[in-house]
Amino acid sequence: MKILVTGVKGQLGFDVVNECTKRGIETVGVDVEEMDITDAAAVERVISGANVDAVIHCAAYTAVDAAEDNEEICRRVNGYGTENIAKVCGRLNLKMMYISTDYVFDGQGERPWEPDDERHPLNVYGQTKYEGELAVEKYVEKFFTVRIAWVFGVNGKNFIKTMLRLGQERGAVSVVDDQIGSPTYTYDLAVLLVDMIQTDKYGRYHATNEGLCSWYEFACEIFKQAGMDQVKVTPVDSSSFPAKAKRPSNSRMSKDKLEENGFHRLPSWQDALGRYLKEIKTNG
Repeated sequence: MKILVTGVKGQLGFDVVNECTKRGIETVGVDVEEMDITDAAAVERVISGANVDAVIHCAAYTAVDAAEDNEEICRRVNGYGTENIAKVCGRLNLKMMYISTDYVFDGQGERPWEPDDERHPLNVYGQTKYEGELAVEKYVEKFFTVRIAWVFGVNGKNFIKTMLRLGQERGAVSVVDDQIGSPTYTYDLAVLLVDMIQTDKYGRYHATNEGLCSWYEFACEIFKQAGMDQVKVTPVDSSSFPAKAKRPSNSRMSKDKLEENGFHRLPSWQDALGRYLKEIKTNG
């Protein structure tokens, strides 16, 4: 099998390529320099010329607040860019895996979101990712849509790195306690995605590390595991951090479909956090 991976400079794309390489799976890794996904002709040329069996589409515009002021750019990447890839995958009958987000839901209530629940995005970023999902469903027969949330990986910025930096600089942080979800370690996720792309169990899935927490609880565990118990963490409401983009209060996502289709659930988020902290300590 040969796989093309988009967004290789990002947290997830980086880990997906590494996982494929570990297993001896031939990969073609691209970022904007090699294939600008907003350029339909470039997408056609690169994917057609790569002679691959599948595309794992990790590239995205993910600046959630900035998206509110840059809707056109965000849509060009997440919506039209995904559509460009989907059209080529459909025409060539390739498998396509699209990495999506809990932000396609409205974030209300407390029930975990099921993969086939109705989608009602709260913000521009969520809306454009939803449009990407629709494009994949329209043009690709052999598709996987995998929704993730609260992502952290070695290669890039994330909440953990921000907390560690603020803890060292200030010795105290305030973190929202009224948004509930599950963190996702890209290393663990990459293992699942590479397992999944080699099957024909198509459809929508949710994939995060096991267990729930608020951002406040996540922060407390970060400092605990990092041996920074002296950092004072104060729980606050989302209203204390007014942001341009509305955030979902309920990011719980059901992962039952993974098990139903023979895939392994990811380890607990606390376990993932511990391994991640060791990894960044060792390799920077």
